[in-house]
Amino acid sequence: MKRKPLGRSGLYVSELCLGTMTFGGAGYWKVIGTLGETEVDRIVGSALDAGINFIDTANVYSEGESETLLGKALARLKRRRDSVVVATKVRGRMGKDVNQIGLSRYHIMTSIDESLQRLGLDHIDLYQIHGVDPTTPMEETLRALDDVVRAGKVRYLGLSNLPAWQQMKALAMQDANGWSRFISAQMYYTIAGRDIEREVVPLALDQGLGIMPWSPLAGGLLSGKFDLEADAKVEGARRSDFDFPPVDRTRAAACIRAMKPIAEKRGVSVARIALAWLLAQPHVTSVIIGAKNDKQLADNIAATEVTLTPEELASLDAASALPLEYPGWMVGWQNRDPRT
Repeated sequence: MKRKPLGRSGLYVSELCLGTMTFGGAGYWKVIGTLGETEVDRIVGSALDAGINFIDTANVYSEGESETLLGKALARLKRRRDSVVVATKVRGRMGKDVNQIGLSRYHIMTSIDESLQRLGLDHIDLYQIHGVDPTTPMEETLRALDDVVRAGKVRYLGLSNLPAWQQMKALAMQDANGWSRFISAQMYYTIAGRDIEREVVPLALDQGLGIMPWSPLAGGLLSGKFDLEADAKVEGARRSDFDFPPVDRTRAAACIRAMKPIAEKRGVSVARIALAWLLAQPHVTSVIIGAKNDKQLADNIAATEVTLTPEELASLDAASALPLEYPGWMVGWQNRDPRT
C-alpha cells in the first residue's frame, strides 16, 4: 500500500482510504449499509492490517452512529493513535433545530465537540466541510475552522463538494488572513464521472490540494453487477434502492464495455479496473472505498495490485472522455501552436 502526502502538507496517507458510510444504518442511511459493531470491528481491522492508515467518516452518516461505531472499533483494536489518520466532516443536519445544520460558527463549534465525543478521540486529523452553505458568510466558516485548529481539536482542514470558484475564494481568504489552509478536496470522481477534471483538478494541482475521490464505483454502478444496457435492478445492490450519485448511463456503459476485456484478461473484477484507473491518475491522492462485507473490502484493496499499461489507460481514457465545453475547447484551440 503506497503512502502519499495529502496535498501540500507533511501528512502521509495510504492510497486507499476506508469510507464508513456503510456503518450503522440509522434513518435513510440503511439503504447504503447496516453494519453493526462486530462487522465494523472486522472491516476496520482488516483495512488497517492491509496497510490502510486513512479512515473517513462524517457526523451525518447514520445520524452520528458511523462515528460512534468507528470510535469503538479503534478503541477495541488498540492501534496506536498516531498510526491512523481519522477524517470526519461537518455541515449536514444533526437535529431538528434551525442551528443544527450548516457551516455557521455555532454549528461548527458544537459539531466538533460532538464528533470528538462520538469518536472517543481528543483530536480529529482531517476536519472537512461537507459542502456549500449558502446562508453563512464564508469568512465566518473559515475563521471558526481556524479556531478549532488553534484549539488543538483539529490537525488539518479539508473541503468536499465545493465548486472550484468557491474553493479558490476560500483559499485566498485563508492566505490573506493567515488562517489554517485547506489541504484536501474530497470530490465525486470516477471513470464514469470525470467532471472535476474541467476545473477542480487544475485548481488542486495549482493550489496543492490532495484529491480524495468519493464513490469511485459510482454508487456501485461500476461494480460489474449491473447490465446498463438492460437497465435492470439488481437485488440487494445499493443502486437499486438509492440511485445516487447521478451518472450518464450511456457513458458508464461505454466505460464498462472498455473495462470488461481488461478485467477478463487479468482475471479480476471490473470494479478493480475502475479503481486501478483512479489510482493511476497522478492528481489523485487517496481513493475512498466502502464495503458492506469482507469480500467487497478484499476486492477493493486488491485494486492496488493492478497496474494498467499505457495502452489500457489510453483505451479507458478514450471510452470515458468528457465532451469538450467552453472555454476549455477555446483554450486548447488557442494553444494548439505552442511558442517552443
